[in-house]
Amino acid sequence: MVKLMLLSLVVVFLAVWIGERYTALRDTLLVFREITPNHLPNCQLIKDINIGSEDITVLEDRLAFISTGVKYPGIPRYTDAPGKILVLNLLTGTDPTELRIKGDFDADSFGPHGISLYTNEADGCRYLFVLNHPHNNCQVEIFRFVEEDLTLVHIKTIKHELLHNMNDIVAVGVENFYATNDHYFIGERLQLLEVLFSLAWCDVVYYSPEEVRVVATGFFNANGINVSPDKRHLYVSDLMHHQIVVLEIQTNNSLSRVKEVAVGSLCDNIEVESKTGDLWMGCHPNGIKFFLQNVNDPPGSEVIRVQNIHSDKPVVTQVYADDGSVLLASSVATPFRGKLLIGSVYHKALMCDLE
Repeated sequence: MVKLMLLSLVVVFLAVWIGERYTALRDTLLVFREITPNHLPNCQLIKDINIGSEDITVLEDRLAFISTGVKYPGIPRYTDAPGKILVLNLLTGTDPTELRIKGDFDADSFGPHGISLYTNEADGCRYLFVLNHPHNNCQVEIFRFVEEDLTLVHIKTIKHELLHNMNDIVAVGVENFYATNDHYFIGERLQLLEVLFSLAWCDVVYYSPEEVRVVATGFFNANGINVSPDKRHLYVSDLMHHQIVVLEIQTNNSLSRVKEVAVGSLCDNIEVESKTGDLWMGCHPNGIKFFLQNVNDPPGSEVIRVQNIHSDKPVVTQVYADDGSVLLASSVATPFRGKLLIGSVYHKALMCDLE
């Protein structure tokens, strides 16, 4: 009789636990969310981008840098061709051009993911930091951008045990950066446990030639990262918590958490408008659709803008939304002079008018 009662209690406990985990996972992935199209005017597909435009960042003057062909584990791949970095002149409206890579670099295994630009004020040199996943590895490539002949000169490859599941990067020096790890464990099976148990174990790592260390923790899925125009704060997308985390940069390069801003979507990369400080994110409105990749019920796209993020009442606005009929799985959005560029993880890229 006692054994039967204990067995009954175990069964009840498991049933309650499974139900709670199902509810939590459903809410985390926004399973029942349906997106209503909210299109911008004059949207045009950017020519020759068909296997993703995972990250896009724009130089102040006119050039948009686009990473395409990401080879991140778990992301659909429709070709084994090497990834590329493209550049698009936003003033002339010309088609994107592939940047040639010079130096000791294995271009055949290139799988560019998150990117970040850094301009050295001392000499004006521009550096492109690229997360790279060759052969399912995780490393950072530093290139010097030479505009005259549209080349990337490979400077350095960076690997470190703390940089094990990098998703995005923001450069803060010629060889200095902050990077997000979007999982704690290595390996897809263990990473599924993170989602199942809602483990907020992801982190942000600071790298310099002198030190490498974890500087912020407690993220469910640390995804996009960027820096404020005054270089005093970092913004991190905690994708699974549907929020942007604001962190203050300390004098020793460590980070202190300031606040969280709910955005209501699974937001990917973050771009920061230099004049206004507004945040722009490409987001996944329904996480289960992103993971299932059902052609009959495709993942949609969403662009979220956050204004006045440091105020008591930040303004969160949906700028664009699509149900997957135009763009699948948006991952980044960046404005430029009345235009908005919207990239995707593995699909196409759009350029739209903001008004």
